[in-house]
Amino acid sequence: MSAAQTREASPRVLSIAGTDPTGGAGVQADLKSIAAFGGYGMAAVTALVAQNTLGVREVHVPPTAFLDAQLRAVSDDVEIDAVKIGMLGSADVVATVDAWLAETQPRIVVLDPVMIATSGDRLLDADAEQAVRALCHRADLVTPNLPELAVLTDRPVARTWDDALAQARTLAETADTSVLLKGGHLDGDQSPDAIVDTTGAHPVPGRRVATRHTHGTGCSLSSAMATLAAHGLPWPAALERAKRWLTGALENAEALHVGRGNGPIDHLHELRPHIDLGRSWSAGRWDATTSTRAEVDACAFVRGLASGDLDRDAFHWYLGQDLLYLREYARVLARAAALAPNVDEQRFWAAASVSCLVEEAALHQSHVDPAQLEPASSTLDYTDHLHAASTAGSYAVLVAAILPCFVLYTDIGARWRGTFAPDHPYADWLTAYGDEAFAASSAEATTIVDAAARTASASTRAAMAAAYDRSMVLELAFFEAPLRRI
Repeated sequence: MSAAQTREASPRVLSIAGTDPTGGAGVQADLKSIAAFGGYGMAAVTALVAQNTLGVREVHVPPTAFLDAQLRAVSDDVEIDAVKIGMLGSADVVATVDAWLAETQPRIVVLDPVMIATSGDRLLDADAEQAVRALCHRADLVTPNLPELAVLTDRPVARTWDDALAQARTLAETADTSVLLKGGHLDGDQSPDAIVDTTGAHPVPGRRVATRHTHGTGCSLSSAMATLAAHGLPWPAALERAKRWLTGALENAEALHVGRGNGPIDHLHELRPHIDLGRSWSAGRWDATTSTRAEVDACAFVRGLASGDLDRDAFHWYLGQDLLYLREYARVLARAAALAPNVDEQRFWAAASVSCLVEEAALHQSHVDPAQLEPASSTLDYTDHLHAASTAGSYAVLVAAILPCFVLYTDIGARWRGTFAPDHPYADWLTAYGDEAFAASSAEATTIVDAAARTASASTRAAMAAAYDRSMVLELAFFEAPLRRI
């Protein structure tokens, strides 16, 4: 039997809901959630909604006969493992879905009763609300927010967790279903949820994420629950997994930069680091810093170093500052070794630290007297930046800050290799950075940083980019400083 045959099948999950052309809610959000948990998503559209992150502009509801045709087109051909139901809109639409459910009897049905707008306005008339209450009896799980739970139980909106639990128990008992009670509308730093059924409540604690980018959260959570249940997880275990994912999706939402209002969550934040674009993180940062690197090449100090025309005093001053820099850099590399996640990376950074203290220091001390050296502002700026990355505690951010000192000098050394005569006044320095052993170390450092980026969150990768880019700018300032002091 092949690996493909033994691999667990993807649950086939059908979303029945309205649309969102900006992709943050409705069937678009459902399909992303289903995919995030390894499901195969399908969709039958109940309403075409012209909306964005700022609000709803217009709603078009196709004839219910067309909705019925969509549903039957799926169920006549595909075995459905789970159904998630979202926006229905009218009693006629509810009746169409109810009739299809009665006929097809899907194994898992999750109902997200879209009844209350973010503004607090009721979205359904009295007949449609009653139809949704009846539809709860068809569902294995109902996922109302607190205002919707109040409508379903004909009570005021709960203001405390205990009141919300009581309403959820009422709905679970009257509809003979399980209820996902969501505490997001309650006040406080915590945002607990719970599965409530006829056996009791199964709470899942959680912290509130401070973000305005919550568009489509309810749609996304209910779709995730349907997919996880189709995988075989019981409701409490599914909620624990989905809530962990949703917290990360909220934390990474702002990095999407979608819309000017209440933006969407990042459905694929867990998958994005593993997506192979055929291009490494380090290659992307190298390209992103092209203008800074061009300034390095154009710098009078670098051009004078390559030609041999550089003022000798400026070179000696540079080497003195470089020696002071390397002493601090060695400490930062040792910190990277301490934070490294495996023995191989610990050994690499530790060896690099020793190299700074021995090999590099020997080269610099052959040209300068280390006594009476004082760090220039350009040196302090760079070492302070590296120490800040070191003490922040993120291994990924720290190694990203370290990397430019490897790759920039390797690039310069490779381009200079073989271009100068043996009697070049700075031949020993130019040779050191064109050395193949240093190039190999640079390549290994790059591999380590790329590996860290692949497993980092979107926010951590953003911090890595900022640290890398800042180091590149400080490298430029370090090269410019010797001649600016004159």
